[in-house]
Amino acid sequence: MIKGLIVFLAFFLCFTTAQAQNYEESKVPAYTLPEVLKMEDGTAVRNKASWENKRRPEILRLFEDNVYGQMPKKHDSLSFTVTNEVPNAMDGMARLKEVTITAWKDKKSADIHLTLFIPTKPKKPVPAFLLINNRDQNNTDPTRATKSDFWPAEMVVDSGYAVAAFHVSDAAPDTKDSYQNGILRLYPEQLKADNGMKAIGAWAWAASRVMDYFEADKDIDARKVALVGHSRGGKAASWAGAQDQRFAIVISNNSGNTGAALSRRRFGETVKKINDTFPHWFNDNYKKYNDNEAALPVDQHMLLSLIAPRPVYVTSASEDLWADPRGSYISLLQAQKAYNLYKKPSALSPEPPAINSPIINSYLGYHNREGKHNLTAYDWQNFIQFADYHFTKQK
Repeated sequence: MIKGLIVFLAFFLCFTTAQAQNYEESKVPAYTLPEVLKMEDGTAVRNKASWENKRRPEILRLFEDNVYGQMPKKHDSLSFTVTNEVPNAMDGMARLKEVTITAWKDKKSADIHLTLFIPTKPKKPVPAFLLINNRDQNNTDPTRATKSDFWPAEMVVDSGYAVAAFHVSDAAPDTKDSYQNGILRLYPEQLKADNGMKAIGAWAWAASRVMDYFEADKDIDARKVALVGHSRGGKAASWAGAQDQRFAIVISNNSGNTGAALSRRRFGETVKKINDTFPHWFNDNYKKYNDNEAALPVDQHMLLSLIAPRPVYVTSASEDLWADPRGSYISLLQAQKAYNLYKKPSALSPEPPAINSPIINSYLGYHNREGKHNLTAYDWQNFIQFADYHFTKQK
């Protein structure tokens, strides 16, 4: 009898959890978004100066305090060590560099391992794509014995770009029991603070340390670096791009809840679901908004607005309702308000474009790819076109 009761309870819990997830537009609750261009005290933001000096820092602080956690600003030293170099990688198409980036603070250190391919043909610094890799490390295999559409390095190099990646486990292992065993060893105070950084923040912090390296590598045009992340990596890429304005382009692929998608829509994954499943991703304060999204002082359109005036590209997948494609597009539309301050043109339409109909020639780019939650060659082809447009055609 007890065994039967346990089975029933397990079934009931699974059923009610499944029921709690909404995939119908008719069931999206009424919501009011916080205004991008209105200060907390109600003052309207009407120009770039007010945005850059007042509203933008205010939004950053709100995200730090309520969602992603503080971003540590200081470390004692940083070193770059090339541990392996192959001048004729990819059948001579590229030069491989494997680099260990070591950060020191208070006599403790943490390493980030970077894989970097640089095209051999150009004789001047080249623009680069950097991927925050949240999948198996074989996806970014430096030997190229294993190749994956998740990181089609040959395609990117053949297009004239350097291509680089680091794995999230270097910055923060992606488990609730071990996320502290990366760069957070340098910042133990973060673990004690309600607004302390956790895994997503650590991955974003690591992306900025790679940017430090790019600025020191004469082969890379550090003014033209596109940061790419998929899913949880897309959340981290968006936060890194908001924090670190050195990233020239930010690409958030299938990033969903607490990435590009609006939390207040409660479509697919919710704040409670993401906090319950991944308690090590966001700061402790974020748990206050479980089933309480309306109380959030921010929503994800405001995160995308922080990237302005730099180009941002958001993607969805037609079968990835968990990541709320429509909510991601609405978020991007709402972020236009910040771009308008800079007179940066947008080609976004009022309604989302058709499947496989990318919006490329715009400061705010988007596509909804046919298929499932993934990062594919199709996605990368559009990322390259987006970078081509902004790096070569736009001055």
